[in-house]
Amino acid sequence: MSRNTDQRDAITAVMTEAGRPLRPDEVLELAQQRVPSVGVATVYRNLKRLTASGELRAVELPGQRTTLYEVAHLHHHHHFHCNTCDKVYDIDVCPGDFAGLVPDGFQVQRHDLVLYGSCPACAV
Repeated sequence: MSRNTDQRDAITAVMTEAGRPLRPDEVLELAQQRVPSVGVATVYRNLKRLTASGELRAVELPGQRTTLYEVAHLHHHHHFHCNTCDKVYDIDVCPGDFAGLVPDGFQVQRHDLVLYGSCPACAV
């Protein structure tokens, strides 16, 4: 395999195994554990390519300048943002239909829900 393929495979594996949305710097750190030669430009290039191909989905949280990425095949879900370590975790349930919360005549087309607090590692 070529170096580029090894790097791409490392990035893809990291995203698949993470189990949560990752910032590009987290992808870089985890991919470098597999292939030390992975660079920041390679991470961004592959995140862009994997998002364009539909393998990854961008996750943008309110008030955050950095986009996170997660595998795209996940069902509808929401996120928990740890205020201490800044990691984001998936919440696998949705509280349901929000149509009853909007004024008469409004139509909900989609929704996002982010909970904020401390993850188990930071809550100790």
